[in-house]
Amino acid sequence: MTKKKKSVRELDPFLEREREQYENPLPSREYILQILSDQGAPVVEEALYELLHIELSEEALFSRRLRAMERDGQIMRNRRNAICMVDKLDLIKGKVQGHPDGFGFLVPEDGSGDLVLSAKEMHKVLHGDTVMARVSGQDRKGRREGHIVEVLERGNSRVVGRLYEEHGILFVVAENRRISQDILVAPGGAGEAKVGQGVGLEIVQHPNKHAQPIGRVVEVLGNYADPGMEIEIALRKHDLPHEFPHAVEKQAKGFSQTVVESDWAGREDIRHLPLVTIDGETARDFDDAVYCEPKGKGYRLVVAIADVSHYVQPHDALDKEALLRGNSVYFPRRVIPMLPEELSNGLCSINPQVDRLCMVCDMEITGAGEIRRYRFYPSVMHSHARLTYNQVAAMLAEPEGDEARQFATVLPHVQNLYELFQRLLTAREKRGAIDFETVETQMVFTEQGKIERIVPVKRNDAHRLIEECMLAANVCAARFLEEHKHHVLYRCHQGPTPEKLTALREFLGEFGLQLTGEDTPQAGDYSKVLKRVKGRPDAPLLQTVMLRSLRQAVYDPENVGHFGLGYEAYAHFTSPIRRYPDLLVHRAIKAVLHKKQYQPGQAWEALGEHCSMTERRADDATRDVEAWLKCFYMRDHLGSVFPGTISSVTGFGLFVSLDDIYTEGLVHVSELGEDYFHFDAARHQMLGERSGQRYRLGDRVRVRVVRVDMESLRIDFVLDGAPLRYGNPDRADAPAPKTASKPAAKKRKK
Repeated sequence: MTKKKKSVRELDPFLEREREQYENPLPSREYILQILSDQGAPVVEEALYELLHIELSEEALFSRRLRAMERDGQIMRNRRNAICMVDKLDLIKGKVQGHPDGFGFLVPEDGSGDLVLSAKEMHKVLHGDTVMARVSGQDRKGRREGHIVEVLERGNSRVVGRLYEEHGILFVVAENRRISQDILVAPGGAGEAKVGQGVGLEIVQHPNKHAQPIGRVVEVLGNYADPGMEIEIALRKHDLPHEFPHAVEKQAKGFSQTVVESDWAGREDIRHLPLVTIDGETARDFDDAVYCEPKGKGYRLVVAIADVSHYVQPHDALDKEALLRGNSVYFPRRVIPMLPEELSNGLCSINPQVDRLCMVCDMEITGAGEIRRYRFYPSVMHSHARLTYNQVAAMLAEPEGDEARQFATVLPHVQNLYELFQRLLTAREKRGAIDFETVETQMVFTEQGKIERIVPVKRNDAHRLIEECMLAANVCAARFLEEHKHHVLYRCHQGPTPEKLTALREFLGEFGLQLTGEDTPQAGDYSKVLKRVKGRPDAPLLQTVMLRSLRQAVYDPENVGHFGLGYEAYAHFTSPIRRYPDLLVHRAIKAVLHKKQYQPGQAWEALGEHCSMTERRADDATRDVEAWLKCFYMRDHLGSVFPGTISSVTGFGLFVSLDDIYTEGLVHVSELGEDYFHFDAARHQMLGERSGQRYRLGDRVRVRVVRVDMESLRIDFVLDGAPLRYGNPDRADAPAPKTASKPAAKKRKK
């Protein structure tokens, strides 16, 4: 290195860091930005070589660094190809979020307010692209509008959609409605696909302001009405990994299908304990087994969880695939597991009458339902029975009945579990955990794979018994790791935002209700309101609004507690077969037991964001599949009239959830009557300007099915007759009819 080169390069404040990473260090990104800033104007690349004394042999590598800085939005080139600092150009980096109506938004990386992108701007990009944009003005609603300056990264290389033809031109309409542009099929690029079929399309030319995107068909999924097609489309639309790589399958098949002697090392033998699994009738993978016995004035509760961490080691093929998937995805009639079947339904499933490796949370619980002490340890267990919720409910209801006689050996222990459950419920009520009343449904299918009917799932005390046992073990896991100051992903659920809290209080005030807790209400404050309104005709409305005021639960290394459950610390420990965060918790607990620290190989914050994303991705995909199936089902009910409940109010109309068949559709605002209807977001209502007619969240209506659109997955209703909600529409306490039923409020994940 020449003296001149050395003098400039050694001024780089991050030189030592670069030397640690590279044998021949280049100027750091920070130093490049500093040099550009010092110039006070855009700099051509050749001039930057001179300023930083880049030698001829270094130019190719240095150019690669500059391109990487462009992709990351640190620099960009102007029309003269000179390098500019993005910070000096007042540009905003963000991700494009498309809207089905053709316009879109730029969601800035820095968390500042979104920019509106007109339909003209959206012609340059697709939903998911990362771009640099400039604020270009305001729209008529006073929102900032954006002008896209440069596309940094394309968010789509493949899309899934339906193949169409018009005037001899083939094109694909994407299943993701946020991609509103039709994608042209290149000449000869359709392959064997036929018009009307579902296809996977590879984009070969991305859009710009002068041209539409172009692609070629790389996968033919089949006809839209084929059984299971809705799942195949959802898997690809949401980029859900659904085929295990060869290395993963090979590793899974390499395990012995029984517990071998070498696996016993360092484990406690609890095979003598009559542990049992309690799950649904159709369950195939069993994460947990439970056992309870009286101990003094309290109880001993043993929760044994499949020891997935024994088989899935950090950074091996199984682990990498499990992290990529994040969780299992449960579609109607099909499961996309996080782990291969050899583990999920075999070695890591607590099947009856076989030895299994497990991690145990062994708890002592007082007669008041408080956890006094606990310990974690690896063990070998033996499930003494595989019970279902209905069997347990029957055993408890009729101790002399057929079910009880069939499982006589474990009946006393099941009764102990039920006694403990009663104590845990007392503790739950004391801490004020929120208990929303929800309706879960199940689809019953024909042999052709289409919905025959939709039925409610009745939860009994056996469901709640297992839930309370799992909550107790999860709380102990969080406490254990917090006490030992070990990093982990907590299951975090924060209270309402200040804006939602204000809106909720104003709404409740109209009903003569008050939410206590001032600026920081707790779960108990919500529970007080729910108890007060229980049995009232407007209870479903009030519960729905309260539920929607809460934030979504996420995974995060920073423990902020679980608002809904009323816990100061909560983590997921009980389902490592189907949730990656649970597997991380197991590894962290084992590390503490061995007086070590578990390092996952990447930042805990990034892991939390990824696992939260995969959970949302699974929910979105499942929601799409259910919507498709319900639309297909409702095609047979065109013209039929149903009673229902207004489940959501928007500026463009009312969503109505139908009684008995548990499907939802839209009554457009234009169908509400000959009046000007105005949307009141705070009151969750539509109000007629002339008539004073009001349609409010939770109101009862009768609707007729007039249209089912399989492409947009939309069901359209029109009102049929007068509203079922009687009384003065201006009165907040107007009674609903006695036949009113509770709307199917969405259950939030714990």
